Amino acid sequence: MESCNCIEPQWPADDLLMKYQYISDFFIALAYFSIPLELIYFVKKSAVFPYRWVLVQFGAFIVLCGATHLINLWMFYVHSRTVEVVQTTAKVLTAVVSCATALMLVHIIPDLLSVKTRELFLKNKAAELDREMGLIRTQEETGRHVRMLTHEIRSTLDRRTILKTTLVELGRTLALEECALWMPTRTGLELQLSYTLRQQNPVGFTVPIQLPVINHVFSTNHAVKISPNCPVARIRPVTGKYMPGEVVAVRVPLLHLSNFQINDWPELSTKRYALMVLMLPSDSARQWHVHELELVEVVADQVAVALSHAAILEESMRAQEQLMEQNVALDLARREAETAVRARNDFLAVMNHEMRTPLHAIIALSSLLQETELTPEQRLMVETILRSSNLLATLINDVLDLSRLEDGSLKLDVGIFNLHAVFKGVHNLIKPIASVKKLLITLNLAPDLPELAVGDEKRLTQVLLNIIGNAVKFSKEGSISITAVVAKSESLRDSRAPDFIPVQTDNQFYLRVQVKDSGPGVSPQDIPKLFTKFAQSQSLGGRNSGSGLGLAICKRFVSLMEGHIWIESEGLGKGCAAIFIVKLGIPERSNETKLLLVPKGPMNHAPTNFSGLKVLVMDENGVGRTVTRGLLMHLGCDVTAVSSGDECLLVVSSEYKVVLLDSSMPGGDSYEVAVQIRRRFTNWQERPLIVALTGSTDWVTRETCLRAGMDGFILKPVSVDKMRSVLLELLEHGVVFDAQ
Repeated sequence: MESCNCIEPQWPADDLLMKYQYISDFFIALAYFSIPLELIYFVKKSAVFPYRWVLVQFGAFIVLCGATHLINLWMFYVHSRTVEVVQTTAKVLTAVVSCATALMLVHIIPDLLSVKTRELFLKNKAAELDREMGLIRTQEETGRHVRMLTHEIRSTLDRRTILKTTLVELGRTLALEECALWMPTRTGLELQLSYTLRQQNPVGFTVPIQLPVINHVFSTNHAVKISPNCPVARIRPVTGKYMPGEVVAVRVPLLHLSNFQINDWPELSTKRYALMVLMLPSDSARQWHVHELELVEVVADQVAVALSHAAILEESMRAQEQLMEQNVALDLARREAETAVRARNDFLAVMNHEMRTPLHAIIALSSLLQETELTPEQRLMVETILRSSNLLATLINDVLDLSRLEDGSLKLDVGIFNLHAVFKGVHNLIKPIASVKKLLITLNLAPDLPELAVGDEKRLTQVLLNIIGNAVKFSKEGSISITAVVAKSESLRDSRAPDFIPVQTDNQFYLRVQVKDSGPGVSPQDIPKLFTKFAQSQSLGGRNSGSGLGLAICKRFVSLMEGHIWIESEGLGKGCAAIFIVKLGIPERSNETKLLLVPKGPMNHAPTNFSGLKVLVMDENGVGRTVTRGLLMHLGCDVTAVSSGDECLLVVSSEYKVVLLDSSMPGGDSYEVAVQIRRRFTNWQERPLIVALTGSTDWVTRETCLRAGMDGFILKPVSVDKMRSVLLELLEHGVVFDAQ
């Protein structure tokens, strides 16, 4: 056998290799068998692991791998066929389990990856939630500061206190170095430094409002960072070298009150703003955070609201002060007006009495003189005196009526009266005067005109006498027609009186009266002046047309009776027509209305001599006492005249049938005398009839007479005919209420 000279390889011999494999298989099998034990322990201890069956399958794979390596230990030596079969079976099972495990891992790995993705997503969400919680905590902290600031700001409505509190609270909350407020000047062209936090700044310093930085801040409702070197930010004196802190500015809307009115909300002007500047501490790295800027914006809005409330309060207080001043002035004017009205009424009352007393003497004595034997010339003079005196008495009545109409003290005396009798009475009264001037006067009453009506008979008669009297007075020739009808609904509305709104009911009607004459007429431009007091038409040819009170009083009376009066004329020389409408009532049928339908007997059949009638006259004025006594004695009365209440009470007895008391005695002595007389005579058949002689016939005088127990009153002046008719009515009815 030939020897080989080749170099021996450094690899170990085959037996050594086999030995290493044997040892490795042993340790591999040991490791394979230990790993499943560890996995079984892990699965047993873990209660949340979702893939236990995978671990069991993986453990079986490892066990089979370990079994193949363990069986392989017998393969290094001579072995039987049985070992070969076992080894082959173990490897087949290992192959099957390993493939199944590989396929399962293909499905499990994506799930494991998605779990990892969800884990990362949850971590991100947790981090985002932490940020939101931090933001919420920041917002809560900001809201707390805002509520605190709002409470401090709104704790007062004084403008200076609001602004100063805002700066102090902002400086304390945000740890500011400086905070200032720039307010617009009156001209609106500049901003003036008005309030600062540290009070170490030149308050009053101004900057132009048209600066770009100011326009930029005013153009947005957010807080804006501005340069520390701009004019509105230089609010601290420059001392040494320092790094200025960040500065923000925000606008504060101001309320514009130029058009402020009571009961009207003020207008908010969008062009007027204040500027609030806030500075962080210098030489610090601190910056403005978003929540701090939001806090500044909210506070600026709250300051605007508080300032608007303060402005409204200031303006309302100013308006209230003006209103109080106006109320004081109005109250003073009212008191002065009431004083003037009282003074006027007192003056009229005094003048009424003082004028009626001598007028009473003139008319009474003239009427007495008229009934004596006189020459035609003397009779003419006496009649002239009587007419002039009656005209003067009418003027006095007109002035008093106008005064009571103006102060509202005149009331209508509403009652049932004979409407036809009123027209016929006025016609009979005017007819003799018209016949003297050869005027034809006609009266036309509509067939459907009610005979009885409810209203003020006296005022209606006064209106008729005034209007018809004017027609007679201004007509030289021709005729005068008086027409009375029930006004129809379509004829009630008149464009000349838009304020006149007729309202008809079942128990009321409107009376329409027209008095048409053939006089000189009235020019159209003079018609509106006719109802003005003390005004006279210039188209009457300079003729004396009276005092100018008649139609003015008629208009007031017609208005009281819910009516309307007007004049129609086609021009000068064509006559005119006076038309008025008044509202009257329709009475219910009763015994009283039946009595009113019975015509009164003529006065001519009444006795003209009262011989034996005992009359007691009480009058403080000697002239008045003498005149009244003369009138009564002329009528045949037995007269006793006294000058005081004590004398009257001493003299009065049941023999006297009539007691005439002058109501103008000082201290209201006549009313007290009337009360004492009624108390003395308990039997009304023995008591004399008590009548007041008065110069006033207003409702106060009438009520006073009735309360004192008087049986009526007579208005001065009194003529012989008037005294005769008064005594007749008094003796016939037991009462008398004379108004003319």
